[in-house]
Amino acid sequence: MTTKSLTRPVCRARFARGADMVSCMSTTSDAFQDHYPEELSHCYGCGAANELGHQIKSRWDGDETVAFYDPRPEHTAIPGYVYGGLVASLIDCHGTGSAAAAAYREAGRELGSEPKFRFVTGSLHVNYRKPTPMGVTLEVRGRIVEIKGRKIVVDESVYADGVEVATGQVIAVQMPDTMAPAS
Repeated sequence: MTTKSLTRPVCRARFARGADMVSCMSTTSDAFQDHYPEELSHCYGCGAANELGHQIKSRWDGDETVAFYDPRPEHTAIPGYVYGGLVASLIDCHGTGSAAAAAYREAGRELGSEPKFRFVTGSLHVNYRKPTPMGVTLEVRGRIVEIKGRKIVVDESVYADGVEVATGQVIAVQMPDTMAPAS
């Protein structure tokens, strides 16, 4: 990843001095997924309770959201390239996390305050622009483009070493109470 794709000056400076991007971004704000209710944190892509999953961590970076992910060997499509399903999963889970954070921001509330917001995917669209190489940290960036009631639209881009490899859009809907596990 190139330092110019990091937009926060503090992260650019820390990254230039050798800090890894995830620890750099973790100092800028809380991860959205860390505020999900425990009983709703099992998602393969973003659930903290799913030890086999991706466990992505999305954060605010100004008016955008950002997450970083290092593909593992099992995410190989063909030698040297990432499986497209991983890219779609990152867009999906970063989008729903971004929607939850946007809902808190829109309501003027702190992340994780009660009642907690949790969003699910109503629609996912992915455009693969270039093959995604293995061996580099992927950067997922989201932009909130619409908030309308229980629906939030997030446009996203995925970068590998500063090159846009995919774009996508998530239409996230606030999770209906009927999906919550019984207490």
